[in-house]
Formats: sequence, structure tokens, C-alpha cells
Amino acid sequence: MLMTKRKPATIGEILNEEFMQPLALTQAALAEAMGVPRKHVNELCNDRRSVTAATALILARVFGNSADFWLNVQRRSDLWAVMNTPDERARIDRAKPLPSAA
Repeated sequence: MLMTKRKPATIGEILNEEFMQPLALTQAALAEAMGVPRKHVNELCNDRRSVTAATALILARVFGNSADFWLNVQRRSDLWAVMNTPDERARIDRAKPLPSAA
């Protein structure tokens, strides 16, 4: 797995800059289109909520792209955060590969 030192774009950044701004969508309008409370969209936009499989499917339907797109954005952010958190990195480094799995 190739990991860079540069933090990947978050769900909130992608949602705001690549989708909402170009379409002049407000959080309220997006929430209505998604069929979710405005608080749900606000938390996504401010990176206080992760994208679940269900949310990825909803976003894909609303924006006409794939659920994999949204899940991959979330996955990249999650992996980067863990790899760049000293306690988590130490925990990963303590793991020993099994001889039969190598």
C-alpha cells in the first residue's frame, strides 16, 4: 500500500468543493435530496461523520457517481489518519506476520 505524507482530501472537502459549490447546493438542499436530516449533511461537510455504505449509496444516487467513489475517499482518509497517529502506528508495528501468511 502506497501511503504519502500528504493528507488526502476528506469527505467534507470533496463534498463541498467538488459537488456542492459547483452545483450551488446548500446543506439544506442536499439534505432534502438525500432524504436525511440537515444535521447529517452538516456533519459530513465538517468531517464529523464518516461515510457508511448506506450513505455512500445515497450520495452515489444523488450525484450520479458510484458508492465506491465515496467509500474510497473515506478509506483513504481513515488509513492516512491511522498511519499518521503515533499510538496507532506503534500498535500496527507491534503486529508480527505469521510465517504461513507471508
